Amino acid sequence: MFSLLLVVIYAAFISLGLPDSLIGSAWPVMHGQLHVPVSYAGVATMIIAGGTIVSSLFSDRLIRRFGAGLVTAASVLTTAIALFGFSFSPNFVVLCLWAVPYGLGAGAVDAALNNYVALHYKSRQMNWLHCFWGVGAAISPAIMGGFLVRNNNWQGGYRAVGYLQIGLTIVLFLSLPLWQLNRPRPKVAPTNADAPTKMTTAAEPRLSLPQILRMPGVVTALVAFFAYCSLEGTTGLWASSYLVQAKGVAPDVAARFASLFFIGITVGRFFSGLVADRWGDHQLVRVGISILLLGVFLLILPVQATQLSLIGLVVIGLGCAPIYPAIIHATPMNFGAENSQAIIGVQMASAYVGSTFMPPLFGVLASTFSIGLYPVYLLIFALILLVMTEWLSQQVLHKAWD
Repeated sequence: MFSLLLVVIYAAFISLGLPDSLIGSAWPVMHGQLHVPVSYAGVATMIIAGGTIVSSLFSDRLIRRFGAGLVTAASVLTTAIALFGFSFSPNFVVLCLWAVPYGLGAGAVDAALNNYVALHYKSRQMNWLHCFWGVGAAISPAIMGGFLVRNNNWQGGYRAVGYLQIGLTIVLFLSLPLWQLNRPRPKVAPTNADAPTKMTTAAEPRLSLPQILRMPGVVTALVAFFAYCSLEGTTGLWASSYLVQAKGVAPDVAARFASLFFIGITVGRFFSGLVADRWGDHQLVRVGISILLLGVFLLILPVQATQLSLIGLVVIGLGCAPIYPAIIHATPMNFGAENSQAIIGVQMASAYVGSTFMPPLFGVLASTFSIGLYPVYLLIFALILLVMTEWLSQQVLHKAWD
């Protein structure tokens, strides 16, 4: 039963990745049909990410009351409904209204599943969990690209992904009994290795936000999440537009090639899972950032060759692959299993703050100056991420991290 539950959790993470890359791949066509500037992609994604911030901050309370399984199923259903709302939106204002449930559906399920796997599974399974997010994120741009070829039908692309979400929702609701059967004990122990591991229950007091922020290393981890998701969100959202405007690639081709970034993340997380238990979380982060920086430098090279840009996107994806799962997986050991759900919820919120504000800010910079600033913008966040993760390793000394 427990192995079957893991399969269901992986499927839920596919559903989490499916909507994430749709706007970026469709926006070169969408903004024209909706009669808004290209920079308005940032407005839509800001609303979506704002919803995820709210639901992430409330995730601890929701999961304590309703359980991780029900929260996950309801969240995926909410996202599916929002996708259909997008497909029928006659203008940008209506699109923004549907962006609210679009975002609310993502935050709680992200926090719930990340904490569940961090508590009960090894680093290998955490990397593979996020690998399945990459499967969803890589499939949806390909689906959208196929619909864009047919008279720029981005609405059909959203509906197709919406139907996939409905199918996954049905699976999740049918799997609810599995979350109550054969529930394993957490795999991690508190600071005192001889003491029994303490599970968080609804009866235990919740940590307040000030209490969380006062814990050593938490603020550093939050800045690292902010920087990582700023980089990942900007890369995914503006890859197609960068290829079209700076490299002269056709919109439908750019939509398909932009999925290379998410394919890089997916492949990278699969192979990271193979070595994760041997290397450890911090070593995975270091290797990932090194590869990420190489990919950014490939984009920065002052040449027109489209091939180098495409290779750079893949390399950035490969570098991104282990970073997010490794930091999440170390959370129960870094801050205590009994605190991990609350802290992971705040980490998700910090991550989505980066996703909310930094990609739109690049849209403003691209409209004001040039979209050619794209790789420089990514480099800034890559360097912040490097500094914060190294500092975190000095602040928090646990065997799961070092």
